[in-house]
Amino acid sequence: MAKHSTGLISVRNKWPLIILLCITLSSAIAFFIRASFDGSCNSQRFMDDTNQFHSKIAETENPLTFMKSKLVLLVSHELSLSGGPLLLMELAFLLRGVGTEVVWITNQKPNEPDELIYSLEQKMKDRGVQLFTAKGQEAVDITLKADLVILNTAVAGKWLDAVLKESVPHVLPKVLWWIHEMRGHYFKLEYVKHLPFVAGAMIDSHTTAEYWKNRTSARLGIKMPETYVVHLGNSKDLMEVAEDSVARRVLREHIRESLGVRKEDLLFAIINSVSRGKGQDLFLRSFYESLQLVQEKKLQVPSMHAVIVGSDINAQTKFEIELRNFVAEKKIQDCVHFVNRTLNVTPYLASIDILVQNSQARGECFGRITIEAMAFQLPVLGTAAGGTTEIAVNGNTGWLHPAGKEGVTPLAQNIVRLTTDVETRLKMGKQGSARVREMFLEQHMSHRISLVLKEVLQMAKKNAKGLK
Repeated sequence: MAKHSTGLISVRNKWPLIILLCITLSSAIAFFIRASFDGSCNSQRFMDDTNQFHSKIAETENPLTFMKSKLVLLVSHELSLSGGPLLLMELAFLLRGVGTEVVWITNQKPNEPDELIYSLEQKMKDRGVQLFTAKGQEAVDITLKADLVILNTAVAGKWLDAVLKESVPHVLPKVLWWIHEMRGHYFKLEYVKHLPFVAGAMIDSHTTAEYWKNRTSARLGIKMPETYVVHLGNSKDLMEVAEDSVARRVLREHIRESLGVRKEDLLFAIINSVSRGKGQDLFLRSFYESLQLVQEKKLQVPSMHAVIVGSDINAQTKFEIELRNFVAEKKIQDCVHFVNRTLNVTPYLASIDILVQNSQARGECFGRITIEAMAFQLPVLGTAAGGTTEIAVNGNTGWLHPAGKEGVTPLAQNIVRLTTDVETRLKMGKQGSARVREMFLEQHMSHRISLVLKEVLQMAKKNAKGLK
C-alpha cells in the first residue's frame, strides 16, 4: 500500500493544495478532499476471502464493535510515511472509532525534532490515540495491562527484549504480529526469535505468508505461529473522492496544471517511496524505451509523461540522483516529473491515466496504492510478483510484467499498448474499479481483521489462564 502509503507538495509548486481547493471547490467537495492515511494466511489453513466474506457488506455494519473499551497497544518500529506505520495508524483510527482505548509506541525516533513525526503524532492525538515513550516502566506497565499488543513489522520485535526483558513471557500470549516485509535482511533471529510463541501473525498476502513460513523454517529453524492473511481495503475517504466525478475533475485539472501538462496528455505514474526496491529506475528505462517505440513506429498518440511521486526534495538520495541523471542524459526532462512524497495520494490518482506498480525482487507484499488506483478506474501495469498478483488480474485490470531487467521491454510494450488502445484502457479501469468494490473496501478489511482479533483475543485469554 502499498507498502500503501508529506503534504501535497510538488517540485514546481510548493503551495499547499488544500488552500487552492478551498478557493476553487464548494465546501461539500472540499470536505471530500481532506487528507487521510489511505496511501496475511493461516499457515495451517488460509483464510479464503470468497468463502469468508460476502461481497456486499452494508456500510452501516461495524464488525469491530466488540473491541469497545478494550485496551490495545500498538508498537511500530518507526513513524514515517512508509506503508507499515501508516497502515498501523489506520487500524488505530478504526479501533478508536468503536471506542477502543489505543496506545501507540514508536520504538525508533530521531534524536532531533522532526516535523513529519510531529505532524503524524498530532493527527493521532486528535483522534484520541495515546502516545507513550518506547522505554521505561510506563511502557512495561501499559504492555502488561493491555488486552492485546500488536507489533508492526518484523523489526519491531527488537523492542520486546530491549524494553520488557523478564516480562516478555507474560506478554507473548497476547501479541498479534503484523508483518509487512519480504526482504531478506529482515530474517534475523534477533528480530523474530519470539515469533513462534505469540498468539498469531497477520500478513497482507498469501504470497508473503507462504514465503515467511518457508523461510523461517529453512533459514532460522523456527515455526510460524497461527498465521492469518488479511488483504487490505480502501478508506471511505478515498472512495468518496474516487466516486465523485466533480472532485476528480477539479483535482485532475489542478494537479496537471501544477505539473505543466495538458488535459489531453497521457500520464503514467509510479507512486512509492523513491528506492531501488520500488523500481523507479527500471520504470524510467521502460518509459524511455516506449518513447523510442512510438517514434520508430510513427504512432499518432497523445504526449506521454512519466510522474514519479515519492521524491524528497529536501534530501535527495544517491538513487534519486541516478534517476535524475538518467532523465537528463536521455533528454526527457520535459516529460518526466518528480513529485515530493505525500500523505494524500488521491489528487495524483485523480490526475493520472495509468498506474505503474514496479516493485522488484519478490514484489510488493500487497501494494495499497494498487487498489487505490483501481478505485479511480486506472489500469495497473505491475510486476508479476508478490501480493500484486492477488490484486490485479492480468489482461483484465491491467497487464503484469516480470520483475528485474527482463521486465523493462515488456513494460515498455505495455505502455505503448495502453497509449494506443483507449478502449482497452478504459475497460481495464472499469473492471479494476468493480474488483475493488467487490473485495477491497474498508468494510471488507474491517471484517477480515475482526475475525483475526476475535481469535487472537480468545487465544490470549486461554493462554493467560495457563500462565497462572
